[in-house]
Amino acid sequence: MPGSVTSPATRWAATLGRSVRLFRDFRVEQSDPGRFYGALARDSVGQVTRYTRLDGAVMLDVGGGPGYFHEAFQRAGATYFSLDADVGELSGLGEILPGTVVGSGMQLPFADDSFDLCYSSNVLEHVAEPWRMAEEMLRVTRPGGLVFISYTVWFGPWGGHETSPWHYLGGARARARYRRRHGHDPKNKYGESLFAVTTAEGLRWARTQQAAEVVATVPRYHPAWATWVLRVPVLREVVTWNLALVLRKR
Repeated sequence: MPGSVTSPATRWAATLGRSVRLFRDFRVEQSDPGRFYGALARDSVGQVTRYTRLDGAVMLDVGGGPGYFHEAFQRAGATYFSLDADVGELSGLGEILPGTVVGSGMQLPFADDSFDLCYSSNVLEHVAEPWRMAEEMLRVTRPGGLVFISYTVWFGPWGGHETSPWHYLGGARARARYRRRHGHDPKNKYGESLFAVTTAEGLRWARTQQAAEVVATVPRYHPAWATWVLRVPVLREVVTWNLALVLRKR
């Protein structure tokens, strides 16, 4: 089973320059998704290899979407499977890729202990029962395997996604304002496909779940020296932006 590695993780570092590049790409997330998600996928491979070897690993990407992460993880040597509930998202780059399953993250259609790595990026805030999905990810991961979950926190600058920063006045109000302004609902509909998930909730779930050791909790896009923000209760909700929870199943 893949285990801890020192290479190629040594080629990835949570530097300030890396954070600046990601935030620049993030500005074009909707207008040029290929640029943003391609960069994020490559960065994700580097970040995950800090904790586990991908070469030879069988992995599941929960909410994998149209395939930006498929190429990056396959190139790193993983056998990549993806699950998504939205067929439209899956076909966003054309033909749906082999190894793709349509299903719910809150009820994963896989047996217990099926994968070396269970990964999810920016999906948890889009499901009605986020911690049920997190428990499902733990269930399908093999003992000794890694679970990597990251999500956009509600009180961060991008918590309302395209309705930001009006989500600070309430998700329903921000959705209604967007509809008035653009003549249609946002892609991410508060209460249907977008939910308020906080930093505190993620840290609490990681601390109280019993199935895995917590390897790391980090503000995903920040430089390494900025991890201290997670220790400050109110500040962490605003500046974390995206929280990553890394666990190793017992």
